[in-house]
Amino acid sequence: MATDSKSEPVQACGQFSTFFVADMFFGVNVLNVQEVLRFQQMTAVPRAPDVVEGLINLRGQIVMAIDMRRRLRLPQRAGDGVPMNMVVRTPDGAVSLLVDEIGDVLDMDPATYERPSENLDSVAKELIRGVYKLPGRLLLVLDEERAVDLTVGRAD
Repeated sequence: MATDSKSEPVQACGQFSTFFVADMFFGVNVLNVQEVLRFQQMTAVPRAPDVVEGLINLRGQIVMAIDMRRRLRLPQRAGDGVPMNMVVRTPDGAVSLLVDEIGDVLDMDPATYERPSENLDSVAKELIRGVYKLPGRLLLVLDEERAVDLTVGRAD
């Protein structure tokens, strides 16, 4: 599969499409985002890992949808909470990340970048490539390839 992204330097500056999952603020490289959509009807996938919410038909393209709350082992959304789809491009095709809320596209200054802390939760450590300091919060840079790799961070 892909090389270990922990040893590769993250893009030190550039634009990030941002989103929220619970109280966490994430960003992915804007060049890897295909589109952002409202919630779509899903087709369940029997015997799929629990992080897979289902499949969506995106104008004829079948796209797997991964619930980022489940991926990060967070509590489920409130009963009336409807996720948004952030469709990202990966080497294996498009995948939808189900997130709580879509943010803005941000230009980040490399001077505000740091490697992730070593004391992160094991799942988060596998998925977060770095952190940018912003006024009043942190932007967690998500490694979207590892986030959609269902073998990463699996509880065995």
